[in-house]
Amino acid sequence: MTEMPGLTRGPISTDTKRSESTVSPAVLMEDVKILSSDGTYLEGVAASSFRYTFAKRFIDISVSCLMMVFLAPLFLLIALLVRLSSPGPILYKERRVGRFGTHFVIYKFRTMYTKEYLRSVLKYHENEHDQLQRRISHKHMHDPRITRAGAVLRKLSLDELPQLYNVLKGDMSLVGPRPIVDAELASYGSYSIFYKLVYPGLSGLWQVSGRNDISFKTRVRLDVTYCRKWSLLLDVVILARTLPAVLKRKGAY
Repeated sequence: MTEMPGLTRGPISTDTKRSESTVSPAVLMEDVKILSSDGTYLEGVAASSFRYTFAKRFIDISVSCLMMVFLAPLFLLIALLVRLSSPGPILYKERRVGRFGTHFVIYKFRTMYTKEYLRSVLKYHENEHDQLQRRISHKHMHDPRITRAGAVLRKLSLDELPQLYNVLKGDMSLVGPRPIVDAELASYGSYSIFYKLVYPGLSGLWQVSGRNDISFKTRVRLDVTYCRKWSLLLDVVILARTLPAVLKRKGAY
């Protein structure tokens, strides 16, 4: 497992009869302890082997490339729809927290009116504190900032398609915790160390478990669960559940 600042790989546990050679090459579970910066061990954290890391990255590149090629006409159609829906750019860009606490720019199709349009035309104002609370608490189903076209894109999760480029670049993975901003990471408290262990994902346990219908506390728990137990099999299961979850549109708004 690649080490990150503040984390070191601890000794192999002697509490189990299994040897490292008998553990699945995809994941080393429970046999590995990771030492955090405060000197405490993070129990039960999965440490990825080279095979798993290589396989995961190979799948990320292959799938993202194929999807971007085959969905190119859909990309153009959505871009036109966004352009005609309201004044502003086609893509929405925002800084998010990635693996090891590094930052990257995430891409989405714009689903909201621009701040200038909201203030000058719709006379809508919202301070930063309210914005943060909106992120942490449940999102409103009838958010006045969302365009009509944006509401459709969000319902079908089509606004997130440009994140395939983030996956291709290596900022994200197809599967992982939901990419968050710094203010949200602060709300993770001591659990933030788990989030930084892996790449954020285009899909994940949160996305296939109800999305915005679940609480922030549950979302954090799901992120920690994935970071503790990530494996190629778990990734495949989540990917298989992603399309049905999108079609059900539960919590998508």
